[in-house]
This record gives sequence, C-alpha cells and structure tokens, in this order.
Amino acid sequence: MEVIDGTWHLQGLDPNEEGCIHTSDELLAVIEKVGILPLFSNNISGFSVESLTDPSAWWSGNVSIDPWEWRTVLARTGKVAYGKFFGGRAGFISKKWFPYFANYRRKGYDFDALYEDGKAGYKEKLLMDLFVPSGMDMWDVKPSQLKKYGCAPELYTYEMKEKAGFGKGGEKGFDGTLTKLQMETYLITADFRPRLNKSGDPYGWAVAIMTAPEYVWGYKFVTGKYGETPEQSFDKLAAQIGRFYDADKKAVKKII
Repeated sequence: MEVIDGTWHLQGLDPNEEGCIHTSDELLAVIEKVGILPLFSNNISGFSVESLTDPSAWWSGNVSIDPWEWRTVLARTGKVAYGKFFGGRAGFISKKWFPYFANYRRKGYDFDALYEDGKAGYKEKLLMDLFVPSGMDMWDVKPSQLKKYGCAPELYTYEMKEKAGFGKGGEKGFDGTLTKLQMETYLITADFRPRLNKSGDPYGWAVAIMTAPEYVWGYKFVTGKYGETPEQSFDKLAAQIGRFYDADKKAVKKII
C-alpha cells in the first residue's frame, strides 16, 4: 500500500488473475500453507494479503469479499493468530508456526520472567496484569477462575485502557504499549466486536478484543519451541517463507 497524491493505493491482483484470493477460506488455506502472512505489502514481493487480493474489494464492508473484514472471520477461528506482529503492522501467523514465532520474539521468556529480569516496562505489566494474576503462572489459572483475581481471558481494548489506568490524567502511550506486547507475542487479537452500552446492547464500530495466545491454544503449545534457541526458530521460519517467496534471511529478518 502506498500514498499517491495524498490517496492510499493498494497493490494486488485482478480478480480474474490466477492466484487471486476471493474468500476468507482461501486466505486461511494460504496462511496455513505459508505459515506467516503480513496484511499489507512489504519488501518481499507478493508476501501479503494485499498482494494476493483484489484491491477493489477492500473496505467494501461485504464480509464475503472484503479482505479487511476477513481479519475478524479468521481471528475467530482459532486456527491463526492476528495482530500487529510485523514492525507494528498487522498480519497473520498460523497455529502451527506460532510457537516458532513466539520463541523467536520472546527469546524463551514468559512475560513474568521478562519483567523480573528488567526486560519489560511497568506499562507493559499494567496491561498483562489484566490477563494474568500477578505472581501466578498462566498455566496454573483456568479462564473460569480469572474473575476472582480481577482478570479476564479477553478484553476490549477500551476496557484495557481504562482498567490499566491509561488515558486522561493517567499513563501515556497505551497504543504503543499494546503494540509492543503484540510484537512480543504476549497478546493477540481474539475478535472484533461493537462496544456494549450499559444495557449490554452493541453499538458503534467494531473494536478489537485482545487475549493471550495461551488462552487460545494452551501454555504448553505456545511455548513448545522454548527448547530451541531463538536463532534456530528464526532459521526455520526463514526457510519456510523461502519455500514460497523469493526471500533470503536478510529480507525475512527485515519483516519478522
């Protein structure tokens, strides 16, 4: 995607061109085959949802053809992770390849250990404490038990901002902190839903709902590649992407 004369222009394919993706099911199949797919174009040619879809279908609001709407469809499946994983930009990671990606980004750290070693800031901890009871291991807490600790398995982003004390008169940098936790793979997008009013009725635009990937796939699965070095996980990711795209390790590293 690029700006020409102040207007956003999408790259992509003619809808009749071979390889053009027309449905969310087709996109899911590509993500599961490749393992990782950024939402928008980047330094690797063809390596994005944008590059594989019809530009005229974007932001149409028609969930059957609109790649922007497919974010919600796929996030709900539990078969992929969606979030701002690529230099603060959004994209997908398949369930199969998420443990490799998490190990590379986390460098084998659970968040509590990362914080204790001084490698995460207190603003990140304010947000993570909304999902995992402070001082407790995530795998020891069932989602049904979280409420008594003042935590939840998933939260609207506006709820997170309020509960963690960000916003007017409080902490600054909510968006950047949330993006950092996604980049580190500690949080992913579970869904997009409208806000709820006091009566519990939905209204307005859909808002991102965040969760920890451990609540989607389990702690043992998400951390299943902690036994590898981050470099070993990266090499496997780079080799996987290189099977389908003309990209060496340097090009892959620039993105992931």
